[in-house]
Amino acid sequence: MKPNIFFTADHHFGHENIIKFSERPFESLEQMNEELIKRWNEKIGKDDTVYHLGDVSLGKPDFTKEILDRLNGNIHLIKGNHEGAALTYPKRFASIRDYHELKIDESENSNGKQKIILFHYAMRTWNGSHRGVWQLYGHSHGTLPDDEMALSFDVGVDCHNFYPVSYEEVKEIMKSKKWTPPFAPRN
Repeated sequence: MKPNIFFTADHHFGHENIIKFSERPFESLEQMNEELIKRWNEKIGKDDTVYHLGDVSLGKPDFTKEILDRLNGNIHLIKGNHEGAALTYPKRFASIRDYHELKIDESENSNGKQKIILFHYAMRTWNGSHRGVWQLYGHSHGTLPDDEMALSFDVGVDCHNFYPVSYEEVKEIMKSKKWTPPFAPRN
């Protein structure tokens, strides 16, 4: 059985103005923080793997530590542009990187693997983009139009009803894309 792997970004715990900026449906900062924790833990078990693509918290370090201690899973942090507080608690993360090329066992692929580029920011092209490598990003809070011709999309909470997305969900989204290999033989 495949390990449960999840992707998410842009929680902005402790950031009251994000409710207004991103038109989040919360009455207060406390309600947003609690609902984000609840939805995270509804999907993610304590042994699951989570790749957080940046902007965990804009709260103070002690507040951020308390939040991180309530979240399930082994969290790998791909740094965003608002990581000051999260980085004061490095031992909570299984890894901390600016960028990561993840390989997942995938029996449906001819080589038995699916490679995924993880970065806080959307890219128009990336290592292996012409060979079916996926790219997941955050940062844009759902403001970028999805490119159905590219194997990339925003895994931020603003795009997924404030839930993390599983590898299986990502795979289904990628299957719906109209991407074709640029160097494929033409009929």
